[in-house]
Amino acid sequence: MGLIPEPMLTRRRFAASTLALAGSTVLPLSARAAESGEDARLMALFREIGGKEDALDPLTGIYKGQAPNIAAFRLLYSGAQVRARRSVVHAALAGLKRIDRRKLSADRQISYDVFLTDQRRSEAMLRPDMLALTEVRPFTHFGGLHIDFPSIVAKGGPLPYANEADYRSALALITAFPQVLDNAIARFREGMDSGVVESKLTVRNMIAQIDNLLDQPPVDSPFASATRDFPAAVPQQRRGEFAQRYHIAITDQVYPAYRRLRAFLNDEYLPAAREQVGISAMKGGTTYYRQAIQNHTTLRLEPEAIHQLGLAEVRRIQTEMDKVKTALGFAGSLGAFFEDVRTNPRYHPKTRDELAQGFAKVAREVDALVPTYFNHVPRTRLLIQPYPEYREKYEAGGSYNQGSPDGSRPGVFFYNAYDLPSRFLTGVATLYLHEGAPGHHFQISLAQEDTSLPDFQRFGGNNAYVEGWALYAETLGYDMGLFKDPMQHWGTLDDEMLRAMRLVVDTGLHAKGWTREQAIDFMLGNSGMGKSDATAEVERYIVWPGQALGYKIGALTIQRLKQKARDALGTRFDIRAFHDQILGSGALPMPVLEAKIDRWIAATKATS
Repeated sequence: MGLIPEPMLTRRRFAASTLALAGSTVLPLSARAAESGEDARLMALFREIGGKEDALDPLTGIYKGQAPNIAAFRLLYSGAQVRARRSVVHAALAGLKRIDRRKLSADRQISYDVFLTDQRRSEAMLRPDMLALTEVRPFTHFGGLHIDFPSIVAKGGPLPYANEADYRSALALITAFPQVLDNAIARFREGMDSGVVESKLTVRNMIAQIDNLLDQPPVDSPFASATRDFPAAVPQQRRGEFAQRYHIAITDQVYPAYRRLRAFLNDEYLPAAREQVGISAMKGGTTYYRQAIQNHTTLRLEPEAIHQLGLAEVRRIQTEMDKVKTALGFAGSLGAFFEDVRTNPRYHPKTRDELAQGFAKVAREVDALVPTYFNHVPRTRLLIQPYPEYREKYEAGGSYNQGSPDGSRPGVFFYNAYDLPSRFLTGVATLYLHEGAPGHHFQISLAQEDTSLPDFQRFGGNNAYVEGWALYAETLGYDMGLFKDPMQHWGTLDDEMLRAMRLVVDTGLHAKGWTREQAIDFMLGNSGMGKSDATAEVERYIVWPGQALGYKIGALTIQRLKQKARDALGTRFDIRAFHDQILGSGALPMPVLEAKIDRWIAATKATS
């Protein structure tokens, strides 16, 4: 997951979990007094800067339910957009200097701290030296509008298709898309001139993704999906006209733009791309990686320290794995058991439906247990769906796509059913806890639904918090009894091992010169994951340096804070109240989150 989860096209529904918990209420997670004085001035600044940011970020606006900003969309990946972003950040930091933090309420002090952290991070990324390393690499195979845009405009995605106006708006966005692809080509060319380029591996994967899209006839493509099923509000006589206009836009503008991008990547960019996969092999890569670590963990950490922490976690988890291996009746070595898990049909789904039913069963069990651990649940429903087939080969085992802020569009937990022999029945419970409830679905939906929060707390975030919470949510499966079954216990250890290995592999690739094959071999040698998953994971780390570090760093922080609160409060510790504190202010940087928990501990002691 990124700060705003990537859009996903949803074509089929195998199972659903509604999370309809009897007696649950949806309220802001903290009582907030009416704004006045300095609070009001701060919120006014947030609204001013938020409006400017929205004007420059049409994709986030779409996910907020706003009509597409076509003019801003056309500027994506352009120099004009960069200059405007820098101006907004300078205005934000200047505005904060005029606010007296000491006069703010406790909740708004948190908002001030988060906003300041975010703006300073943006300021760092907008420095000329950092822009020279980032803006000239607009797409990768794991993130970019070349693969995400079809999901945005497809029916069932964030765009509404309720009436004629919605269809006209979406069509305008589709016809503007070729300009965005051409902007990206211009950026890639700038990188070729400066020597800042992607790896050949990444480029080949992007070409393959484009080929998969172009293999679809326009009428069957995601771009045309809204014309295959019109709502009643679109008159019958207008449907044929819309279908024709969409078809012309796709065949005459969108597909030719994709062909231009493919030809450029294959004929010009691929020969110039770098052989080595690690970011340190790229011009300026070492500097970029250190900044990426801080961005994704919200902490200043040394690559070598992270690497050693990962190795220590790998050893600890292997000790637990050895015990569960024995409980599953395997007498051989742990390495031999890894291979048995990969190849023994006992651990793999035979059909897509078997996998779907496994997730549905876990969802029902979690629904029944949630009130024991949470005072608040989202009103947004949660669906469980497989990835669409056109993109499943390049995806990880699962992901989450957030619902709409008003709860009208459900959130979706996507799981991967590609290459079933490489999927695991053992990982069903922990993957659902992470991507669904109470992981990403709870954290993202509760923040979005709390209208008392400023927009950047409702919709923004950082990987250490967002992914750290989701990994922490997996650990609740122990208390919930989901891991009493050795199969599922093995699955959660295997998934925890994945997050520990990420600390080793990410730093190995980007700070220690590891090759793709070296990273894959490490993951296969220290876990039971299949080769398809290991390959997809490593190729993801290659194009997203530092992102994979946030999971374990964030989870360890939340677990440490929980133990800190237990030790300080003893019998007064309430897990539901603790979760309220963690989830009640949106996604916080780790230092801001720890300061909040410290204040909560002190306040609880003082009132008991």
